[in-house]
Amino acid sequence: MDSQNSDVSQRIFIRNMMCSCSKRMVKEELTKLGITVLDVKLGEANIVYDPEKISRSQIDNMLQDLGMGLISDKDEILVEQIKQTIIELVHYMNNVDSIVRKSEYLVEKMGKSYQTLSKLFSKVEPITLEKYIILQKIERVKELAMEDKISLSEIAWMMDYSSPHHLSNQFKIITGISLSDFKKDPAAYKKPINNLY
Repeated sequence: MDSQNSDVSQRIFIRNMMCSCSKRMVKEELTKLGITVLDVKLGEANIVYDPEKISRSQIDNMLQDLGMGLISDKDEILVEQIKQTIIELVHYMNNVDSIVRKSEYLVEKMGKSYQTLSKLFSKVEPITLEKYIILQKIERVKELAMEDKISLSEIAWMMDYSSPHHLSNQFKIITGISLSDFKKDPAAYKKPINNLY
């Protein structure tokens, strides 16, 4: 038996890792493949493995089974990081000041101009960055509406809408239903945040 160690340490980039639970799933599945996982963050993992025993395509296939996948193109990696930043901003921060300054927040976090980020996003994805932000905001509105703990006015304020009427109109345009119809059967209209278009 060859005792020479041919393990390599590598940072891999992963598409569609949108929540904390996906970090745990990725770590578990990589470990099952015989890969040592040093750390996992949304959108990436630092791993150690033997490429003679485990191929990148095996890793990619496992990730695809989870609804994710490997990314190697630098533009796609950056777009995935933009998506992560938007999700963090819209779904986890609940901070109206950050939403109001979404372009500034993105610029600060990504270290590139908003125009550059927007152009790159449209090059890689079939929708614009602005449309992606709106879709994420609508999904967050659905979550907040399902909780039924805060008023429509508060939701509109949190999600940076000028009024509840503006929010209701955009909700209907994007989803095809009214907020009140959504509340009657939310499960029928809720979408995963990594699969909005």
